[in-house]
Amino acid sequence: MSSNTILGEGNYKYEIIENWEKLPDEYKWPETASVITDNQDNVYVFNRGAHPMIVFDSDGNFIKSWGENIFVRAHGLSQGPDNTIFCSDDGDHSVRQCDLDGNVLMTIGNPGNPSKPFSGIPFNRCTHTAVDFKTGNIFVSDGYQNSKVHKYSPDGKLIKSWGSPGVDEGEFNIVHNLALDSKGYLYVCDRENHRIQIFDMEGKFQAQWSNVHRPCAIYIDSNDVIYVAELGWATKINREMPNIGPRISIFNSYGKLLQRVGNQGYGTNLGQFTAPHGLCLDSKLNMYVAEVSKTNISHIETPPDFPRSFQKLKKL
Repeated sequence: MSSNTILGEGNYKYEIIENWEKLPDEYKWPETASVITDNQDNVYVFNRGAHPMIVFDSDGNFIKSWGENIFVRAHGLSQGPDNTIFCSDDGDHSVRQCDLDGNVLMTIGNPGNPSKPFSGIPFNRCTHTAVDFKTGNIFVSDGYQNSKVHKYSPDGKLIKSWGSPGVDEGEFNIVHNLALDSKGYLYVCDRENHRIQIFDMEGKFQAQWSNVHRPCAIYIDSNDVIYVAELGWATKINREMPNIGPRISIFNSYGKLLQRVGNQGYGTNLGQFTAPHGLCLDSKLNMYVAEVSKTNISHIETPPDFPRSFQKLKKL
């Protein structure tokens, strides 16, 4: 239901829809990791509960779940061609392409068998994917225990990789999420370096934006407006610091800041975020935000079993 809690300003103003998701009693998630919508505006929430993929209609009504015997630890979701979904599992070190009913169509990586840390070999705790819909090529961020972006053919064959640990151009410190714009540029969340790095599709460095704080997820809409989920710190002293997140920041494709959304400090009150980790928009430009709330809270205190970890922001 509507809450009359408004975030943002001007062209980027949103109302929080309180308790949007209508979960059956036996369906609970300790936290959510990522979210996408399909072409019917159904919402797919990749979560770390017993039912890893839970699907809702745009009003939050439960439709179905799947993935119960597939995924180890939900991490990233992206849209694939022909109504498919790419699911990144950082606990299983694999990426699976699934149809909308959860049938696995292709697996990239060696499930359950990580490469040696920082070897550059796919995968060790891969995090996310992005698909070039013109060619079908797949880009994978890899991740927590690697510092690479990998480029794959549509049938899952490795084409090339780039990146290494570090802070210089083309180096990464937790390459966490990525997205493509309409011009074919790849935007990469270099999370612990507090920046977005931009590459062409051959891995050539183009630019970087440094006015973000622990960028965790990125979504680019059809007009090349770029939405970035900033995680914020996990330590108590920095949670109390203003103007560094957690929040959503909105940019144009030249890196100009258009709006900060939810810039009200860390917390669980309406209008606040704890740990934005995934986000997407539907056809009406409503925003869905997945938060790894339980993990974040656990860095400092014992979290509740089911903290709030998902929000719908209705575009006004």
